[in-house]
Amino acid sequence: MPIIVGQDTAGARRELEVDGQTIAYYSIPAATEAGLGDFSKLPAALKVVLENMLRFEDGKTVSVDDIKAFAEWAANGGKNPREIAYRPARVLMQDFTGVPAVVDLAAMRDAVVALGGKAEAINPLNPVDLVIDHSVMVDEFGNPRAFQMNVDREYERNGERYEFLKWGQGAFDNFRVVPPGTGICHQVNLEYLAQTVWTDKDQAGKDVAYPDTLVGTDSHTTMVNGLAVLGWGVGGIEAEAAMLGQPISMLIPEVVGFKLTGKLKEGVTATDLVLTVTQMLRKHGVVNKFVEFYGSGLAELPLADRATIANMAPEYGATCGFFPIDDETLRYLQVSGRDETRIKLVEAYAKANGFWRDESYDPVYTSTLALDLSTVEPSLAGPKRPQDRVPLSLAAPEFYKVVADYRGLDASSEASKMAAEGPATDGSTDPRKTTKVEGEDYEIHDGSVVIAAITSCTNTSNPYVMIGAGLVAQKANALGLTRKPWVKTSLAPGSQVVTEYLEAAGVQDDLDALGFNLVGYGCTTCIGNSGPLPEKISKAVNDADLVVASVLSGNRNFEGRVNPDVRANYLASPPLVVAYAIAGDMNIDITTDPIGVSKDGKEVFLKDIWPTAKEIADLVEKTVTRSAFQSKYADVFKGDDKWQEIETAEGETYTWPAASTYVQNPPYFKGMGMEPGKIEDIEGAKILAVLGDSVTTDHISPAGSFKSDHPAGKYLLDHQVPVRDFNSYGSRRGNHEVMMRGTFANIRIRNQMVPGVEGGYTKGPDGETTSIYDAAMAWEEKGVPLVVIAGKEYGTGSSRDWAAKGTALLGVKAVIAESFERIHRSNLVGMGVIPFEFTGGQTRDSLGLTGEETVSIPGLTAVKPRQTVTAKITRADGSTVDVDLLCRIDTEVEIEYVENGGVLHYVLRNLARAA
Repeated sequence: MPIIVGQDTAGARRELEVDGQTIAYYSIPAATEAGLGDFSKLPAALKVVLENMLRFEDGKTVSVDDIKAFAEWAANGGKNPREIAYRPARVLMQDFTGVPAVVDLAAMRDAVVALGGKAEAINPLNPVDLVIDHSVMVDEFGNPRAFQMNVDREYERNGERYEFLKWGQGAFDNFRVVPPGTGICHQVNLEYLAQTVWTDKDQAGKDVAYPDTLVGTDSHTTMVNGLAVLGWGVGGIEAEAAMLGQPISMLIPEVVGFKLTGKLKEGVTATDLVLTVTQMLRKHGVVNKFVEFYGSGLAELPLADRATIANMAPEYGATCGFFPIDDETLRYLQVSGRDETRIKLVEAYAKANGFWRDESYDPVYTSTLALDLSTVEPSLAGPKRPQDRVPLSLAAPEFYKVVADYRGLDASSEASKMAAEGPATDGSTDPRKTTKVEGEDYEIHDGSVVIAAITSCTNTSNPYVMIGAGLVAQKANALGLTRKPWVKTSLAPGSQVVTEYLEAAGVQDDLDALGFNLVGYGCTTCIGNSGPLPEKISKAVNDADLVVASVLSGNRNFEGRVNPDVRANYLASPPLVVAYAIAGDMNIDITTDPIGVSKDGKEVFLKDIWPTAKEIADLVEKTVTRSAFQSKYADVFKGDDKWQEIETAEGETYTWPAASTYVQNPPYFKGMGMEPGKIEDIEGAKILAVLGDSVTTDHISPAGSFKSDHPAGKYLLDHQVPVRDFNSYGSRRGNHEVMMRGTFANIRIRNQMVPGVEGGYTKGPDGETTSIYDAAMAWEEKGVPLVVIAGKEYGTGSSRDWAAKGTALLGVKAVIAESFERIHRSNLVGMGVIPFEFTGGQTRDSLGLTGEETVSIPGLTAVKPRQTVTAKITRADGSTVDVDLLCRIDTEVEIEYVENGGVLHYVLRNLARAA
């Protein structure tokens, strides 16, 4: 579909000649010439947003004053928080978030028909790509059959979902599906979908070039920032609105400049670098801000390393982690198989419109920080947050502290020195336990590495660390080393190109020999699809209450995410994942202790199997080729035989299967009229949960497996689904009945209303401990609204819309926290739930909140963006306290969203009126 460009009041439209073709673009220098301001010192990331304003300036949603505000931003030292309407070029989805988004679109078609409109009014106006990457699980591992067996099981579990997605592919315009077994959405985006400079026809039929931009329903959409494509993660509901032509309301962001100098030293990987960057930026504070990387060090970073750094923007808290266009951008576009004319356009456009980075690049930033790359050291991050970097040399004593803390014992420096001595077996004061594995001739203990997974787009997109892992395996295999028998190993690349170059490099056989056989092309362990541990290992862990570990090349290691049996999870580079599979133990100092014994009986150390940077670079140069990318992406939308054999119904509206436990018509739009309502005061609300700091979207809406005694499990059993076919929460996001029951149901969430209890529990109306779902339904039956109380960084983690949808469906009207993660705050507003922040240093602890209180928040009927309101909290003894709260409805448009009951209701009413 054509893009509808604006009226161009400034006359900034110009033309480029590229490869004999004439193409229009909106010139930032021309806007300066027209008197709109000096934009020359803007960071490239912000120039992308500025170009968006120039292209869509219509006098209504985007004004000339909006454009001028960017010059004022530079003049004000990188600050001018003006509200703007931003329109990304396209939308990227993965299937866990994509299925519920398509469910919502299908439900909106039903609703628009009910309001007297036409079903085809609900259609993506911007290109949408959905990549099925989140559903494959590591059921089978460590053998040549693993890949095919996991694919077969994937189709068995997800047939209903895949049938629904194929219906959507045929029913909706501008909507493409990349079938299972292709890769991870961010890696497919980086390697194929993204173009750096996008082109389309405008409403007059003229070709227009503009920066490639997107939003994605996964927080790691930022990975493509490494290719100078501005994109970030949003919730499914916000993405759906963007699909349907609704601009994203945002404030002109602050931009933090991160200066890189020097060069990584021998033995240090891009993973070590990104863990260091994450720790530094978390400390600096970049929530709701853009981060842009600059400095002479960029010349030493291949694009794969840049993409690794950009990928983890959600972990360091930023909206994006942007790298400007330069020679390395062009080199990657060429080697990854992009069209030669497109590459010429990228260079010509960037140089003509002020996006090109060279040695003179020195923009204005809101604030800056710097890193000398030569100071980065090998690292892990864990055991439960990606920003908690641990130098590799300190991993063992730091793990000792984890066990000591879990058992409530001594974690002093003297005690931690015992870490190198290994777990105690004599009942000494060492808190670490050891237990026999039934039927086996070995023991496991606190610190045994039971999962070693090469997984996630963060690292499998990077051929330097992937070939590095292959060379570690090759050297280890030559010495006769093997993985420990209690380690579940897996290799899940983010695209088929990885397999191509690992085989070409001659290292895949060596990875296989250590148990790193291909298990699938998808996210797997990083999102909790690690599959069950072998039964004997799981039993030993749980019977002895061991604190065992996983080591994974992922980006997330939150509690309860990777595997329900594993309490300590460490992020590491792929080469270190292989090394830890061989060592099998977090208690050893892997930098100095032997990790195994060779076939000659000699001790082998990490340095003996670690490749040099030159060895890695030479193989990358030889095996990562343009032809490999072009061949593997030639039929990217075709799918395998199983995908092609899926039959689906046709029609503009979906026939909802009554018996399906995967896809159900959600209740959001039932009984909805044409006119919006008003924001209502909250009166007499009860507290559903009192939560601590860093409660993640994994805690609120887990993605992994669940048990039969949980509310979601009971629901499926009631619908004749056997436990074997439960699948995961993530795979059942198209069914609101399952997801409501899974909200606040993470096995590691701790509600302070029920001290000492882990899992989704609270106090019901009768004062007894019960599941959060059952309590919410009991309060709903009594007509009582609910609120949730929380600490700092509420909603950090994945851009998970069900963390907001489930909250709303449980009857929660407000969440009161010390601070919010950007995406989750937006998602709450998008579902009509109001976020509030404590002010004046007050917290749940300083107020002594126990969950027995009643909360009322008056004055909401006329609330303004970011207004301070006063809540009245009534304690169980009848005493009251007034608390000032900052209403985190941040913009006027968001006020309208909440008045309508949510952003989808807002869009639906507008489309129904237009129809």
